[in-house]
Parts: sequence; structure tokens; C-alpha cells
Amino acid sequence: MSSQQTQSRPESDSDDEATPQERRLERKGERARANKRQAESEVDSRSDAEAVRLKVFRYDPDVESKQKPRFDDFTVPYERGMTVLDALIYARDHFDSSLTFRHSCRMAVCGSDGFFVNGQQRLGCQTQISDLDEPIRVEPLPHQSVIKDLVVEMDHFYERMAAVEPYFQPDDLPAGDLEEQLQSHENREQIKMAARCIQCGCCTSSCNPAQTDNKYIGPAAIVKGYRFYMDEREGAEAQERRLELLDKEHGVWQCHTQFSCTTVCPKDIPITEEIQAMKREAIKRNLKFW
Repeated sequence: MSSQQTQSRPESDSDDEATPQERRLERKGERARANKRQAESEVDSRSDAEAVRLKVFRYDPDVESKQKPRFDDFTVPYERGMTVLDALIYARDHFDSSLTFRHSCRMAVCGSDGFFVNGQQRLGCQTQISDLDEPIRVEPLPHQSVIKDLVVEMDHFYERMAAVEPYFQPDDLPAGDLEEQLQSHENREQIKMAARCIQCGCCTSSCNPAQTDNKYIGPAAIVKGYRFYMDEREGAEAQERRLELLDKEHGVWQCHTQFSCTTVCPKDIPITEEIQAMKREAIKRNLKFW
């Protein structure tokens, strides 16, 4: 009995000397280790066909041991209908709580979870695990500065979007407070695909000219300009000003018609076609017949 008491005292003294933050971090670590053991047990209890292997890009400039980019391997239990985002969330919640990535609606509407999955720009919440070859390689969007893990800097992308004044600017509003500003069905059909843009940045990440020309506004911004320029309710002055913004060397004329933006768009927007439409509008404006 006395020997057991003697052995237990240093451990008790150590607990008393620990700060509240240290005790909290220790409890957090114990929970994380327990969750990891449970998750590994769940994976081990299933066959290989019911698990999915991920290779996830990791980088953290604020932690010395993580400043060198690397890939971490995760094996998560597979369920029917699982998406890449689902798998990442499981890996974060059960294996490594420091795994960092953006996500929000999980319904392909917010555009926050654009990743480079198996060599192509995709939305994590829209990409089915069953459609991919393993191991599934998940990286941040290329040609963007990486903040941490799968999170990239998007400020320059949003600046490009803002440059085309992406908001409705009519000349006149309806006289009555409850009167609608009507749009024809034909005009709505013309712009409906462009209106589906969720600003995920996948198209701009895939665009070579956008990477070599820092002033090029990029495909997403041109599509946004197309959406408002082609809207029949747009004011004439705003329409002309928006076309001037796009009819520049670093505007529509920097597009090389590679169709990579159209290929990766998660909303199936015919981006390249709409860029060419804006080129035609610019040419028509500059034509003179005298």
C-alpha cells in the first residue's frame, strides 16, 4: 500500500503543477486519441472495399514542423453517396483536428470548397468518391497562394470579380413600389447559365492566361459581366461602361479559348462561349461603315 501511495504522489503533484490550459489541452489530446482509435477500429472492422484512401496536401506556415509542404494519408470508412468533402470532414473530426479547409452549405451553392482533386478543379461537396480512382489526391486550387492546407488566398479573385461592377444598374425603376421589373422569358434563358456562377474560382484556377497575366480579369469575372451586360433591364450607360471594362487587352482579348474553364465549371456554365459572345459585342461596338 505504501509503495503504491509513494508512486502516485509524483503524478498527483504533476497534475497540481499543470496550468488550466495545459490540463485542457491534455484532455483535448486524450479525446482526439480516443476518437482516432475508434475511427481506426471502425475502418479495420470493414473490408478494404468499404474504406477510401485519401492523400491530402498539408502546409502550415505558422508551425515550424509543418512549413515544408507534404501529403498526409487518411483512410476513412466509405458510405454510399459519400463526397470528397464528407471524407475530409471525417478525417478532420476523427484523425486530425488541425486539417484545414473551407466549406459551408455542402450543396454546391456557396462555392467555398473548390479543391484540386485527382488533377482537376472540383467542388468537394459535389464530387462523389465512387467516381474517383484511389488513392484520392486532394490539393488546394493551383496558381493561388496557400494560406494553410487546402485554404487558398482568394482576395485577388474577388478583386477581379468586383472590377466588372457585378450588380444590376437599371436606368429607371418601376413607378409603383410593388411593381415588378419584368424580364422576357427569352432574355432570361439567354443569361440563366451565367447567373448560376457561385464564384468558386475553379475556372480561374484552370485558366493559363489568368496565371501568366496578373492583370487579366479572368473567366469568372467575364461571365459575371456577360450576365449583366446581356440583361435587357440593364441601363444603357451601365451596359456601355461594362463593355468598356471588358473590351481591353487584359479583358476578353486575353482569353485563348482553351475551354479549360468550361471543362472544370461545376455549374456547367458555357464560359468560353460567353466570353466569345462578349468579344463579338466589343467588335460590333467598334465597327464603322463609313
